[in-house]
Amino acid sequence: MSSELDQSAIDEVAARIDGELVGLRRALHRCPELAGGERRTAALVAERLRAAGLAVTTGVGGHGVVAVLSGAGPGPTVAYRADMDAVDEDEQYAGEFASQVPGAAHLCGHDLHTAIGVGIAEVLAQLRERLNGKVVLLFQPAEETLAGARAMLEDGVLERTAPQEIYALHCGPLPVGTLAVMPGTGLPGQDRFRIELSGSAAGDAGKRLTDLIDGFSTIRHPQSPGEFQQLLEDLRTPDGPLERFVFARSQLTWTDERAEVRAWLRAWPDSRYAEIRDELRSAVDALPDARITFQGPPFPAMVCSPELSEAAAAHLRGVLGAHAVMVQHAAFPFNGEDFALFLQRLPGAMFILGVADPEAGLNGIPHSPDFAADETAIGVGVRSMAGFLSSRLAALA
Repeated sequence: MSSELDQSAIDEVAARIDGELVGLRRALHRCPELAGGERRTAALVAERLRAAGLAVTTGVGGHGVVAVLSGAGPGPTVAYRADMDAVDEDEQYAGEFASQVPGAAHLCGHDLHTAIGVGIAEVLAQLRERLNGKVVLLFQPAEETLAGARAMLEDGVLERTAPQEIYALHCGPLPVGTLAVMPGTGLPGQDRFRIELSGSAAGDAGKRLTDLIDGFSTIRHPQSPGEFQQLLEDLRTPDGPLERFVFARSQLTWTDERAEVRAWLRAWPDSRYAEIRDELRSAVDALPDARITFQGPPFPAMVCSPELSEAAAAHLRGVLGAHAVMVQHAAFPFNGEDFALFLQRLPGAMFILGVADPEAGLNGIPHSPDFAADETAIGVGVRSMAGFLSSRLAALA
């Protein structure tokens, strides 16, 4: 009995359920739920997973769902994580399944992530007699607030399921049908802080501080399609311009004698946060009646295992084709991920799933107001990850 499934068997099962998964994605997209409120989403996921014969636990770390697929024989355990929550913005993309919830929209692709996670479970469940070991599927709440991963970890999810490795996908603006791996890199963390000032010069001092904070930025959001394409090229350039970066944003409010600066920044590598904090403290200490408060320690960067990312690239090239798997040598500067906390506890990696089709008006850029994705990427994600997880069970055995 082999633990690694034949890819043709995976493709055959995945093709049969592709339409159902697209329908699931659209149902989730119409009724998005914000971080911490994923009740309906979690219920839909749990229902599908129980119907597939998995052992399902709900209410993990909030509305998290944990499903365990046991193969026909004993063996190692690997985990896969999908996030479920939506963004607290209105949707601009006008589609037949657009959000029906004001102030909430799936602009980061978590509806696709959830559908893909369900698809992986259903495919592997139909082929479980050919598997040794277990696959744990974690459907996580509250990623957008960076709270869900921590909550599931504090709820003991890894202790109860004991996976040896963990993986995830995130949709991105690559062409549909492609994937990117991020060996030794990933996504930046984040630091947040507030500066309070008082006195007759508080407003002017606040303006100087916002200039200082914004001046930390070494990059800016792309302003044109050409700049965006250059960003994608920079991500694939070893030792390129994104080897080190800072992206900062600040906001100033003030009255006659009080001012407040609220700011956040992303940096790579994480060591840059301590340097910036020292500069900020020095600037604030030089002002009368000023105080800076940091919102806890900086949230850590998500760093993917180099070895496991390379193993994934080798496997996925066999599934999708040699030219369909790219390598990102730098972190995408404008987004973060609380999957970082899982990767601090376990070896693993995240992969970027291409969902863009510019000719069809589907940009695939997470957190853009007009985010839209090619739904054929769901099948690509299911086929790719079901096969890869199977290959990891065989490798670990």
